[in-house]
Amino acid sequence: MDAALTDDKFLDGRLNILQPRDGYRAGVDPVLLAAAVPAKAGEHVLELGCGAGVASLCLLSRVNGLLGTGIEIQTIYADLACRNAERADLPLDVVTADLRDLPQEVREKSFHHVMMNPPYFDRAASTPAQDDGRDIALGGAAEMADWIGVAARRLRPKGSLTLIQRIERLPEIIGLVEAHFGSIVIRPIVAREGRAAGLFLLQARKAGRAAFHLSPPLIMHEGPRHEMDGDDYTPEIRGILRNGGALQMKAG
Repeated sequence: MDAALTDDKFLDGRLNILQPRDGYRAGVDPVLLAAAVPAKAGEHVLELGCGAGVASLCLLSRVNGLLGTGIEIQTIYADLACRNAERADLPLDVVTADLRDLPQEVREKSFHHVMMNPPYFDRAASTPAQDDGRDIALGGAAEMADWIGVAARRLRPKGSLTLIQRIERLPEIIGLVEAHFGSIVIRPIVAREGRAAGLFLLQARKAGRAAFHLSPPLIMHEGPRHEMDGDDYTPEIRGILRNGGALQMKAG
């Protein structure tokens, strides 16, 4: 294997993912994102900014008979996503493209679900990372409005959008999502019970009519602090990260 890559296990070893040793590296967030997508067999899912393919492959591993398409602007990550899909023998079609200028083959399709983990930092208000790949993944050139707008155009009526993002961008994202979607559900993500949320998951439906719903927080770890060897994930999180379980957005 190329010394510039690592071979990392996800879903308790059900997926082996090649990632750059340096630069942006996927962790828990894309696994949570994939677990929240309400996809069923026979449906087609689009991931915007798929990176090395972790979220899409976790979802395809959980739901048999699903088709996936991933859009990735960085060639190195798009190539890795292709390799990772081949290694896992999962049906992920990876397209190297800027989401703001999708090829005709993608623009002609409509999808049952769109999922995405947009860059966490507003490039205009953050410091660029030294590694180019990491900088694009964390900041990027596309505005959040571009991500939400593309998702809306590519979804069929009643199709779902699922995204994960930093909590400080929640007001901005709700404003953008409300212009295209309804039936918005938010689930905050907290490290431990009693702490402030650092991230949130959002799900919405194109042409949805249900009232806004705020779910109880998704708690990642048990206890007030880490006091044991190994992980201290809650049973819900362990079921997602280890067993590839689904994540309920309307919890409680």
